[in-house]
Amino acid sequence: MPIIEPVIRPPSEADSFLLQVTLGCSSDNCNFCGAYKNKPFRAKDPKEIKEDINRFAARHPDTRRVFLMDGDALVLSNNKLVPILEALQQAFPGLSRVSSYANGCNITQKNDHDLRELREHQLSLIYMGLESGSQMILDRCGKKSRVDEMVDAIQRLDRAQIKSSVIVLLGLGGKKYSREHVKETIKALNRMQPRYLSFLSLMIIPETALAKEAERGDFRELNSMELLQEAYEIIQGLDLKKTIFRSNHASNHLALEGVFPKDKVNLLNALRAAIEGEIVLRPEIMRGL
Repeated sequence: MPIIEPVIRPPSEADSFLLQVTLGCSSDNCNFCGAYKNKPFRAKDPKEIKEDINRFAARHPDTRRVFLMDGDALVLSNNKLVPILEALQQAFPGLSRVSSYANGCNITQKNDHDLRELREHQLSLIYMGLESGSQMILDRCGKKSRVDEMVDAIQRLDRAQIKSSVIVLLGLGGKKYSREHVKETIKALNRMQPRYLSFLSLMIIPETALAKEAERGDFRELNSMELLQEAYEIIQGLDLKKTIFRSNHASNHLALEGVFPKDKVNLLNALRAAIEGEIVLRPEIMRGL
């Protein structure tokens, strides 16, 4: 079966085999997300999945990386996931990594044995949207996973030797709750100690619940300088021991990358220079302001 659009994947999975095992997102309640609004959630038929694997393997037998889609493949039980992973191992002898998005609640519903079993079958990287470390902001957004649940999920993945890539959404608290967003996000990330961390900037998607809030004046977006200031303050408060950081998504006003803790000062200096007007922001972003 061809891929059923729309498809969302991390930038780092651009060269991976994109394998749909579920359609949509099982937690499609976030007021800022419009990715799957016209794509009802369902698990894909195992026969279809196996056919997709075999079809791709016939053309690309040397595939080394696979990304499981759509929004949260880990909602599937191990009884369904493990046969998929085994089929991938059989189809691609050089397979080195399988990765997936996941919600915190789907990770914590699996026990430690389940997570170790997935790792043994080469699931080695999970992308998870923390969005904000503030439970109040997440409640306002309608996000299903709770902060403590997501912190526990990342810690348990680490114990199972599955790497985590955590995503923070700058500006999610709007002008009113920006301080809350910064303060609580620092706390959550310091507890998580993720292997990878990325910042995205909030972009209000038309026809989402958040877009309607903004139209009513109930939500006020941050401007470019305020978003950069949030990034600066979050990074300033982080005490990460071994985390690779990226902020190079198309939504971001300033592309950044580095490794904590050694590049923390350099990241702060770059952000301060941008805030003070010494660095020109991305022109494609500026045109949209």
